[in-house]
Amino acid sequence: MSHSYDIGDQAILTAVFTIAATGAAIDPDAVYVQIKTPSGVITSYQYGVDIEVENPSVGTYTIDVEVTEHGIWYYRWYSTGTGMAAGEGRFDAKSSEFD
Repeated sequence: MSHSYDIGDQAILTAVFTIAATGAAIDPDAVYVQIKTPSGVITSYQYGVDIEVENPSVGTYTIDVEVTEHGIWYYRWYSTGTGMAAGEGRFDAKSSEFD
């Protein structure tokens, strides 16, 4: 699902990790998120290393992204070890008449 934001918004990106066989939430061994701006800058974060990535409940991870430029933003959550999984998403930042 793609969401739309305005410049200056804060996009909250969320990943939920589960055990495939049971659907039960799981905290993987390591969780990462990469964010790619419309201009192509990729920034990587790791839970437990970078304070931007939070774990508000078992299996759920979030990061707040300041929307600073218009265009399509991409993100990828992935984990390693126990609970290994990956998923990607995108959102659109609308241009402003005030830019």
